[in-house]
Amino acid sequence: MKDNIILIGFMGCGKTSVGVRLSYQMRRTMIDTDKWIENKQKMTISDIFDTYGEEAFRRMETECLKELIQTAERQIISVGGGLPVREENHRLLKELGKVIYLKVTPETVYLRLKEDTSRPLLQVEDPLKQICTLMQKRAPVYEACADVIIEVSELSFDEIMNQIMAAV
Repeated sequence: MKDNIILIGFMGCGKTSVGVRLSYQMRRTMIDTDKWIENKQKMTISDIFDTYGEEAFRRMETECLKELIQTAERQIISVGGGLPVREENHRLLKELGKVIYLKVTPETVYLRLKEDTSRPLLQVEDPLKQICTLMQKRAPVYEACADVIIEVSELSFDEIMNQIMAAV
C-alpha cells in the first residue's frame, strides 16, 4: 500500500476543505480527483454529466485512480462522493493508500449545499430527500472501503484533522 491519505465521503462532508488544511499541516500536496478530471477534460463536472453522462464520468474517475497509483506518493487525495460506488474502485482505493471516510448527516449536507448549484445530483425538487436516498445507498459502500471512519457533522476542522493524524 502506498503512503497516501485518501478522503472519501458524501458530497459536502468536507473532503476538499479538510484535504487542503491537512496538506498544509502535513506538508504534502493535495489532489482532488474532481479537479483532476476537470483539468484533464477541460470542462466542469456538470458539463461532463450533461455531455457524456454519469457513467462516462465514473469511468474517468476509475482512470484517474489508476493513474494516481502510478504517480502519487505521500499525498492527500480527496475523491468525488460517487467514486467509491464503482466496485472496481474499492481495490484501487486500498492500493492507493489509507482510506478515511468523513461521515456526515443528511441534514448537515443539506445545510452546507442548499445554495450550491454546481452539484448535478442535487438539481432536483427535493434535494434533502435526494441526499437521504443517495446516502442510504452509498453509506455501506463508504464503510466497506474505509480503513478509518470519522463522524464529522459536529466536529471542527482541527478536531477532524487531529483524528486523521492520530489514525495515520
